[in-house]
Order: sequence, then C-alpha cells, then structure tokens
Amino acid sequence: MRKYRNLLQVSEEYFRNHPEEIDEFIKEIFEDYATDQDSTALLSGLRIVAQVKGVTNLANQVGMTRQGLQKALSAKGNPRLDNINAILQAMGYQLMPQLLTEISQ
Repeated sequence: MRKYRNLLQVSEEYFRNHPEEIDEFIKEIFEDYATDQDSTALLSGLRIVAQVKGVTNLANQVGMTRQGLQKALSAKGNPRLDNINAILQAMGYQLMPQLLTEISQ
C-alpha cells in the first residue's frame, strides 16, 4: 500500500532541503496575513518553519513546552502577541511594523 504525504510534510521537507528560502517564505506569509488576515494560514506557515528549525529547541528558547508551542501554532491556536514575538525571535526574526506604501482613499 502506498503511503502519501500531506502538504505540511512536503513543505517541511522542501525547507529542510532549501533553508535559504525560509526568509522569503516568512516574508510572504506575513504579507499574505496583512492582506487577508487569515491567522490560520500564518500559524500554519510558522508551524512549518518551527518543524524545520526544531520544535523542542524553539520551545526551550521561548520558555514553552513542546506541546504548548505546537498548540500555539495550531489551526485552533490563538497565541498572544508576546508569544508570537518570542517564537519569531527564537527563529531568528523580529516582528516589526512596515509603513504601507499606498493608502486607499
């Protein structure tokens, strides 16, 4: 019987093999979030990066349990802003506002 992989597994494998693409991926998931406010998609993207970088290691750096980090980045997760900021910092990023280039009138 053939065993199929899900999108999360395929994405994780891709970024393990192409770590240089993670920076652009994080930028894109935040740009998408700024447009559509789909927090589930944002958390899913961060979950992929967390898997690649090592959930246990990130959880230790953030001061959370592995399960707590996984729950925070789950589809049903509703992490606080300080948790997202701590997770991003453990990944090597920072949460920073960016000026909108066009303001619709």
